[in-house]
Amino acid sequence: MRLTLDDGDVYAYAGARAHDAALRTVVFVHGAANDHSVWALQSRYFAHHGFNVLAVDLPGHGRSDGAALGSVDAIADWIPRVLDAAKIDRAAVVGHSMGSLATLACAARYPERVRKIALIGPAVPMPVSDTLLAAAKEDDHVAFEWINGWSHSAGKQVGGNQVPGMWMTGSALRLMERTRPGVLHTDLVACHTYSTGLEAAKDVRCSTLVILGGRDVMAPNRNARALIEALSDKRSVTFQDTGHALMAEQPDAVLDALREFL
Repeated sequence: MRLTLDDGDVYAYAGARAHDAALRTVVFVHGAANDHSVWALQSRYFAHHGFNVLAVDLPGHGRSDGAALGSVDAIADWIPRVLDAAKIDRAAVVGHSMGSLATLACAARYPERVRKIALIGPAVPMPVSDTLLAAAKEDDHVAFEWINGWSHSAGKQVGGNQVPGMWMTGSALRLMERTRPGVLHTDLVACHTYSTGLEAAKDVRCSTLVILGGRDVMAPNRNARALIEALSDKRSVTFQDTGHALMAEQPDAVLDALREFL
């Protein structure tokens, strides 16, 4: 599906289903240097089981036009504009990594537009090392390599894809390599500079699901503790022996948690 905003077209995967105003909607928001495809299993399932789905490509990512948005708050403000373009009043919003921060901020800023939220691999704060930021600024391929290594638990770096014949870390690397110049750096700066996550969490009034990876080194669990504590209506689940790439490492478990919650 293509939606038109004043700054260009936005691509959203809808599971090959036409919008049905009688159904609830789920919006999926990806993380840095990713696109809608990271939600392949989850988005398709909901699209074929009674929901409208918008698995969006953020501006400057995937098939969407425009420049990458420079802050978490800018992405949070963009999500309701996508709902407006799709003629949707309210939706559940699911975000991963950078997308989880934007989902959190969106729920705090626009409570009337958000029914429930799920935060996958969140951290508040979500600091990025100076070394990684410098590599991303130069569009150095090593930035992709570092992120790819840090995003997958040790066991999954040598195999373990639930889809036979598919190379988990190889697929993730190819996805990041398709990112336009400068986009990764913009995304990482947005994560690094987001400083109001705890305040946003205190303002969230809808139900929240938090999904963590027990071996996540990109967004360590310790940086999610205060966030979870600040949320008023929440539940959390941790998948052990799992890194930051939760939808790749534990696709069925993530789906099951979202199904129960949504």
